[in-house]
Amino acid sequence: MYIHEQKNWPSFIWDAETISSILGEVRHRQGKILGQMQTLGFHIQEETMLKALTMDVVKSSEIEGELLNPEQVRSSIAKRLGIEIAGAIPAERDVEGIVEMMLDATQKYNSPLTAERLFDWHGALFPTGRSGMYKIKTAAWRDDIVQVTSGAMGKEIVHFEAPNASKVPDEMNVFLEWMEKELDLDPVLKAGLAHLWFVTIHPFDDGNGRITRAITDMLLARADKTPQRFYSMSAQIQAERKNYYDILESTQKGNLDVTAWLVWFLDCLMRSMDQTDEIIAKTIVRAQFWETHKETIFNARQQKILQLLLDDFFGNLNVSKYAKIAKTSTDTALRDLQDLVKKNVLEQIGAGRSTSYKLKLRLKIHNPEKIK
Repeated sequence: MYIHEQKNWPSFIWDAETISSILGEVRHRQGKILGQMQTLGFHIQEETMLKALTMDVVKSSEIEGELLNPEQVRSSIAKRLGIEIAGAIPAERDVEGIVEMMLDATQKYNSPLTAERLFDWHGALFPTGRSGMYKIKTAAWRDDIVQVTSGAMGKEIVHFEAPNASKVPDEMNVFLEWMEKELDLDPVLKAGLAHLWFVTIHPFDDGNGRITRAITDMLLARADKTPQRFYSMSAQIQAERKNYYDILESTQKGNLDVTAWLVWFLDCLMRSMDQTDEIIAKTIVRAQFWETHKETIFNARQQKILQLLLDDFFGNLNVSKYAKIAKTSTDTALRDLQDLVKKNVLEQIGAGRSTSYKLKLRLKIHNPEKIK
């Protein structure tokens, strides 16, 4: 028996004593992060939010096996929020769709969640009416059976089966009414319950996971009382993907006591906030770099490489990697690299075939909490 087949569904219960202590820690961390961010300059806040939102969009799609171009995502978010960035590039339609949904959820967090709004999100996710090669029903509730399975074709293991399609309209009416009720329920706790509830109903043919996480982000923004996002729940779920699906499956096959799910959700949220210091540190490095080189002229290829080096570039940068990333010849790559060395932007390491390059960073600030 699945949780949605229980007699009192969806009247969830949980151990308040167990949850309250963890919830208190989460709320304390949220307040600390928001307080810390207010001590930073506007540009640092802007860059940190841009980084967190980019991670949220990229990782939410990655959970579903869809790999988006991070620079396209970053450029799309920056354009929609009116943030000027170096090396902005055009975004493809699938990127624009999920960015539009995520920003609608977080920047308009106090707007009611309605069926029409959810249909708009779904339509933005699937602008062609297809999921990969398959035509799907968009901007409408599903009319077919949904099962979560794994294994080879013909030997599938069914992990979960959502409510019958005929029940979806009524299920969603109850869910949406609950979402906008003034309940005596902490909004962080509400985010955890909404996440489980919506993904269990699974109201769409596809895109349920991404929409679930958008709803979660919307409620977390309500909890923070600000559209500014400085941590990414989706990035942490992606990092703990196996545990996420395990706890989800055991909860959906259990009774209405969702204490274990809420404990996992709150702990995961805490761990997502642990990454904020790292995001801030990277943002400071990025901001200081561009401030230092605001008079330096870079071509488009150089800007792209520098953005990668300032973000999440792995390994050593050499001529062949530069040429591949910038989609240019090795001769042009070498000239670009030598130009960056001459401009005191890069430092050459080694010689001959083992030559590599790294950024020359002259950081003025090491403790973000002391930044005014």
